[in-house]
Amino acid sequence: MERTSSASAGGPTVGVEEEFLLVDPVTGVAVNRADEVVDAARDLFGLELELELTSTQVETNTSVCRDAAQAGLELRELRRAVGRAAREAGCRAIAVGAPPLGDTTGVITDGPRYRRIAREFRALAAQQLICGCHVHVAVPDRETAVQVCNHVRPWLPVLGAITANSPFCRGADTGFASWRTTVWSRWPVSGPPPFFASWQHFQDVCAELLEAGTALDPAMVYWDVRPSARWPTVEVRVADVAASVDDAAFLAAVVRALVAEAVADVRRGVRPVPVPVETLRQACWRAARDGFAGDALDVRSGRLLPLRQQLRLLLAQLKPVLEAHGDLPVVQRGIRLLNRHGCGADRQRRAVRRAGTEALLHLLDLDAGELPLTAGAEEASSPGR
Repeated sequence: MERTSSASAGGPTVGVEEEFLLVDPVTGVAVNRADEVVDAARDLFGLELELELTSTQVETNTSVCRDAAQAGLELRELRRAVGRAAREAGCRAIAVGAPPLGDTTGVITDGPRYRRIAREFRALAAQQLICGCHVHVAVPDRETAVQVCNHVRPWLPVLGAITANSPFCRGADTGFASWRTTVWSRWPVSGPPPFFASWQHFQDVCAELLEAGTALDPAMVYWDVRPSARWPTVEVRVADVAASVDDAAFLAAVVRALVAEAVADVRRGVRPVPVPVETLRQACWRAARDGFAGDALDVRSGRLLPLRQQLRLLLAQLKPVLEAHGDLPVVQRGIRLLNRHGCGADRQRRAVRRAGTEALLHLLDLDAGELPLTAGAEEASSPGR
C-alpha cells in the first residue's frame, strides 16, 4: 500500500497484498523468474511488483481502497497484468498457497535483508515458496490496533478456512486444505498471536523476539493478525492467496467489517474475549486441515462446529456493518461461490480428478482461474440466515 487513510465516508479504507507463484508453463514446477516477471510488468504495464524472499514469487499491492468492491476491481487488473507479464517471461503465474508440483526449494532473492534471513533461518528460508493474502484495514491509532487484533483473533480459523487453497505438495494430496498453514507454522513467530493488554505489552513482546533472534526486525513478526509494521493499519495475514478475485474481495469485505466493528467495540469499552493462544492454535490447525467443508473448534463456545455454521454466525453479526459500508453485495457473491464450488482446495481437487495437472494449472492461472456463478446457486449461508 502506497498511502494510508484512517477512514472513508463509508467506513475504514482497505488494501490487499497478494503473493503469486511462478511456475513452468508445462510442468507446473516452480521457477526462479521473479526478476524477469518484474521487468516485464514494468515494461508492459508500468506496474511495479514487489520481490519476495525467494525468486519464485512476486507480490502485488492494491492502492488504499474505499471499499471491497474497489479492491476487487484493482485485484482483477493486477492479476491480469501479472499473468501476462509471466507469460512474457516464459512462465506462468498461479494463485496457490503452496507449490502443488515439483520441488519446494527456491533461490533466495538477492538483497541484504533477504541474505540475512537466509543465514539465520537456513532451510526455512529456501523453502518459503508459500503465497498468502494480507488484508490491511485502517485504524485510528496503535493502541486501538492492538485491541482490534484481540477482537479479531477468535475468528482466525474461519478466515483461514474460507480461503484455504493449497491441498497439494510435490504432486500428492497432503490431506490438508491449506498446506501453506502447516509450512508457515515452522517459523518461530507465526500463527495466532497472544492476547495483548496494551500497545506497550505488544512492544515488549516484540522486543523479546528481536532479542532472541527469532525475528530479525518488526516486519518478521509474522502473526496471523497484527498491527502493521509499516502502516496505520491492522493486517490480517491468515489466508492463503485466494483462488479467485471474488474470493479475495470477499475476504477483504469480511475483514474490513470485522475491524470496523472492533474499532466501535473498543470505543464503547466492549472487552474482547481473551481466548488462550493454544486454543486458537488447535482451531486454526483443524480449519487448515479440513477447510470450509469441515469442522473446527468454535473458540467462543468451546464446541466443535461446522465452519459453514461459524461463518453464518459471523456474517449475521457483521451484516449491519456490511450494509452500512456497502460491502454486502461482495459478501453475497463470495458466499454463493463458496456454496457452489467450495474453497480453493475443493476446486483444485476436483480439477485434478477431472483432468490432471493441466486442469489444475488452468484453474490456478491468473488469466484463467475465475469461476462463473451458476444461476440459482445455493445461498444457505448468506448473511442473516
